[in-house]
Amino acid sequence: MTRPKVLLHVGTPKTGTSSVQDVLFRNRSALLAAGILYPAERFDAHFLAALDLMRLPWGGLEVQAIGAWDDLAEQVRRHPGTSIISHEILATASRSQAARALASLGHGSGGPDEPEIHLVLSVRDLVRQIPAEWQENVKHRRTFSYRRFLRLITEPERSSRIASWFWGVQEIPAILDRWARDLPPEHVHLVTVPPSGGPPELLWQRFVEVFGLGGLDLDLQNDRSNPSLGVPETALVRRINRRTHGHLPSAHYRPLVRELLAHRTLSQRRGSPRLGLPPDLREWVDGLAQSWVAEIEARGYDVVGDVHDLVGKPPGEWSDPDHPRERAVAGASVDAIAALLLDNARMREEEEHLRAELAETRDLLERAHLRPSYQVREKVVDRLESGTAGRQVLKAYRTVRRRR
Repeated sequence: MTRPKVLLHVGTPKTGTSSVQDVLFRNRSALLAAGILYPAERFDAHFLAALDLMRLPWGGLEVQAIGAWDDLAEQVRRHPGTSIISHEILATASRSQAARALASLGHGSGGPDEPEIHLVLSVRDLVRQIPAEWQENVKHRRTFSYRRFLRLITEPERSSRIASWFWGVQEIPAILDRWARDLPPEHVHLVTVPPSGGPPELLWQRFVEVFGLGGLDLDLQNDRSNPSLGVPETALVRRINRRTHGHLPSAHYRPLVRELLAHRTLSQRRGSPRLGLPPDLREWVDGLAQSWVAEIEARGYDVVGDVHDLVGKPPGEWSDPDHPRERAVAGASVDAIAALLLDNARMREEEEHLRAELAETRDLLERAHLRPSYQVREKVVDRLESGTAGRQVLKAYRTVRRRR
């Protein structure tokens, strides 16, 4: 009898996770037909489960998340085949939270039904992860400079909230210590993100290998990528954050700034310098990455890709996002203004169309009121409601109507 299998993908951020989760969610039926469960009634189901597991505050979403992890774990335990769980913020789970998660999935329960747990960690070099993490902070309304971010994450004590979160989701050996200490090395899989400039489909092929999706006919259309911005574009979003702080409600920030401006407009600009590491940090980052590579190799984990990609390529020409070329920022600003104007025009057209439909509906209702049959019914109802017996007749009639 084949044991159930659980593939637990716990991070890290900015390693293609949004795209992978989008493909898994949209292909749930096809996966289930092949015996693979991706348990999610909504796209963010695993995100809510992660919030619930770790009791993380997240702008009020933690209230929606209550009970989400236990529901997810129960679905996995009931499934006799392979199950996949995936969300990148799981990387920051504490040792006790990781232990609770594994136990809730059946790990250590004993007996023939105990699932075979496999941990999957997708990883990328710090040369790209460090600037990407600062940019994500900017896209989530933060206003602090890149230099301040670098200073916080390089402080040895790592006492700030920024540093604590960054290393919680990026320090690969520590993540593996928390999640994989009770798993055999052959059940721990590291998927490395290829260097920039390689075939775009290579990372997905590595996920296919580790998730066992080979040979399945899946819809690979990508609707939920998390695109990166260039230096002037990131600087512009940061300035918008500073100018709108305290004025733009959070409910409007995400659709207008993060989605419309950052993802759909500014990420499409070509030719801008990319975010990178300042030259004075390169030696420190290289040394840290080399130590991680040595530790991963010593532990004997399964690496899908090349573990030496964690060292990262030498950076190109340094462009400081705290002091960008103003001409480039001005060009990005024009594109942002144009996008907002076009979106506003589209919304006005939709509003005018809706008003026309409402006016037409109101006209039809007014004409219906003028019909003799409607007027007769209205007079009968008014007369019945004027007396006790009539009200009882109307009540009985309406009760019968509701049952039909």
